[in-house]
Amino acid sequence: MEHFDAIVIGTGQAGPALATKLAGSGLSVAIMERKFVGGTCVNVGCSPTKAMVTSAHAAFVARRGATFGVEIGDSVRVNLDTVLERKNGIVMKSRIGVTNWLTETPGCTLIHGHARFESPTTVRVGERLLTAPKIYLNVGARPSVTVKGAEATPYLTSSTILDIAAIPEHLIVVGGGFIGLEFAQMFHRFGSLVTVVERNAYLLPHKDEDVSLALRAMLEEEGIRIRTNASCIELNQEGSSVSVAVNCSDRTNRIFGSHILLATGRTPNTDDLGLEAANVKVDQRGFVLTDEHLQTSSPNVWALGDCNGRGAFTHTAWNDYEIVVDNLHHGTRSIADRIGVYALFTDPPMAHVGMTEKQARALGRPLLLAKRPMTKVSRAVEKGETIGFMKAIVDAETRIVLGATIFGVGGDEAIHSLLACMYAKKPVDLLSEAVFIHPTISELIPTMLQEMTPLEMAH
Repeated sequence: MEHFDAIVIGTGQAGPALATKLAGSGLSVAIMERKFVGGTCVNVGCSPTKAMVTSAHAAFVARRGATFGVEIGDSVRVNLDTVLERKNGIVMKSRIGVTNWLTETPGCTLIHGHARFESPTTVRVGERLLTAPKIYLNVGARPSVTVKGAEATPYLTSSTILDIAAIPEHLIVVGGGFIGLEFAQMFHRFGSLVTVVERNAYLLPHKDEDVSLALRAMLEEEGIRIRTNASCIELNQEGSSVSVAVNCSDRTNRIFGSHILLATGRTPNTDDLGLEAANVKVDQRGFVLTDEHLQTSSPNVWALGDCNGRGAFTHTAWNDYEIVVDNLHHGTRSIADRIGVYALFTDPPMAHVGMTEKQARALGRPLLLAKRPMTKVSRAVEKGETIGFMKAIVDAETRIVLGATIFGVGGDEAIHSLLACMYAKKPVDLLSEAVFIHPTISELIPTMLQEMTPLEMAH
C-alpha cells in the first residue's frame, strides 16, 4: 500500500492544476492518467479542433481573396498532411508541457495506468495499490455511439476524425450540435461535400430559433446540406459507401456518402472506475452526482470537469478546480454562482451567456430586447464579415442582463463585456453609457443597449 495525502484521477483541465496546487502546499499527491496527459481539451478537443478550424478559415479567406483585391490565381488546394502536422505540433507541445509541469513539481507523482476504486479511499492502478483520505475525479468524457447500425458500419468520431488520412469525398455528419457543426464547416472548407443530419426540427435545438435559423442560413450559403427532422437515423454500409437513413416510414430515404461522423453527444468516463466500491452515485447517464461544492455522495471523493455533468467545457472544468481549492481553504465559492457561457466555434462564432430568450420569457416578467444585425456593425462591414447579429435580454424592472447572444465575427470575445456586467450584478446602463474603442465589434454593444424595446414589441 502506497500512502498519499491526495489522489487525482485524470489529467484534464482541472486535474494537473489541482495536483500541483496541493503538492505546492506540502501535500503528497498521486495523479494518474490511462492515456494522454492533458485530457480532452489538449488531445482531442479544443486545441486540435481549433487548430484545424484555423486552417479551414485560411482556405476560406484565400478563396475569397478577389473580394478584397487579392488575386491568388489557381484554385486553392488544402494539404491535409500539413494541416495535421501543424495540429499535432500544437497538441504535442501542450501535452509535453503538462507532463513536465506534473513531473517537475515536488511532491507530485504521475502514474500512467487505469485507476479503479477498491474502497472510498483506495485505488488500484495495475499492481499498485494507493490510498488517500481525499480523491478527486477528473476523468472527462468520450464521444457517444448510440446510433442504430453503428455496430456494423464504419464511422468516425470527433476524436478519430482528427487523424483522418484523406479529405472525405462526402462527409455525413450525424448531429447538428456544437461538435457536428464545427466539423461540418471545417471539412466543407477543406473540400468535402458535407451533409448534416439532425433529428430535431432545428440545429442547436436548445438555443433560440432566430439563432438556429441564422446559423443554418450561413452554413447552407456556404454549400453545406442540412437535413433536420430526421425521425429515424440508421447507419448502413452500401458496398464501398456508407448511408444514413433519415425517415421512419421510408427506409429507402437514405443519404449516401463516403464517411460518417457521429456527433451525437458525449458519455462520461465513469463506467469502469469501480465507483460503487467508493459509494459514489451517478445519474442515469453516468455523470457523477455532486453538491454545489463538487463533493460526491462519498465524503472522500470529489468530481471535477466533464464527468460531473455540470458543464462540458474547459472553462467550467477550470472553475471546478478553483471552487474545490477555495473550499479546501474554508472559502465559500460554489457552482451556484457560475453564469453559463459558451461559444460555438463556427466561422463566424456564436457566443452565448446566461438565459436564452425562451428561458427568459418563461420567467413571466417584463423584458427588454436589444438586437442589432452585424450588417450595422462598422468593424464587421470593414472586415467583409456581416453574417449574424447580437442581442441581449434585460429584466425591464431591475435592468439586469438576463442573457445575451452574439452570432458574428468577434462574438466569442465581445460577449465577455456582457458577462462581466452580469457577474458584477450591475444594471445594463453600466454598459450602455460606457465608451468602447472604435472600430471594434464590442463598441456596438452600448449602441445596441441604448435601443432596447419591450420584448413583445420587438421584431
